[in-house]
Amino acid sequence: MILETERLYLRELEQSDFEALCKILKDEEAMYAYEGAFDDSEVQKWLDRQLSRYKKYAFGLWAVVLKGKNEVIGQCGLTMQPWKDKEVLEIGYLFQRAYWHNGYATEAAKACKKYAFEVLKADEVCSIIRDTNTSSQNVALRNGMTLTDNWVKHYRGVDMPHYRYVVKK
Repeated sequence: MILETERLYLRELEQSDFEALCKILKDEEAMYAYEGAFDDSEVQKWLDRQLSRYKKYAFGLWAVVLKGKNEVIGQCGLTMQPWKDKEVLEIGYLFQRAYWHNGYATEAAKACKKYAFEVLKADEVCSIIRDTNTSSQNVALRNGMTLTDNWVKHYRGVDMPHYRYVVKK
């Protein structure tokens, strides 16, 4: 276990989490900010990317496990992401739709912010969010972040405006 909150714990993803990831990444509605659901190959690439991040940085997106049920309900963690001409430390989060609007993303994101400042000694952390994703923008605001700038990312052949929300230590 890497982090623990009142209702959740976060741990590294494992290959055995593939099916739990599929419940998120293969869901059209959950993946609307990514221009649609992933197929099995894309889910595996996503999981492999997290595993390689753990080796390279000692962090990445972690499995979010609901206490009591011991069920992976989402992922939340820290990643290095390109932003304009630099790399930035980002808090990212994706959850199964069945667990949306229960405060889990905010709870996990706040724990990741604390980890970034206290363990990684980061001076700032951000969340990069598609302009149409108001739910994730609201999580960033609840995590004490403020909108600082925007940029168009190109993903899956689509120009996607994104906002960057930032909080400093």
